[in-house]
Amino acid sequence: MLHEWPDETCLKILENCKIAISNKDKEGKVIIVDMVVDLQKEHEALETQLSFDMMMNTLTPGGERTKKDWAKLFSAAGFTSYKITPILGLRSLIELFP
Repeated sequence: MLHEWPDETCLKILENCKIAISNKDKEGKVIIVDMVVDLQKEHEALETQLSFDMMMNTLTPGGERTKKDWAKLFSAAGFTSYKITPILGLRSLIELFP
């Protein structure tokens, strides 16, 4: 999960993923399962997400990201589009396309 890493490290990881899936013969996608802070509107869910963010910021160099934070990271890594689908609990399925 990318929430454990700072933006600079995530950018390098995503750039390498983009290179790996951008082949002339075929085109793939990157799948990420992670938290997207602003997708959950319920008070309790948002509280939980913010608690995770605080924990990630104290224990690791990473943190939870909003949809806007993710979009900025994906764009910087060279991805042309993405799709975020909320799944079980606080996590979302994120698909990146070259």
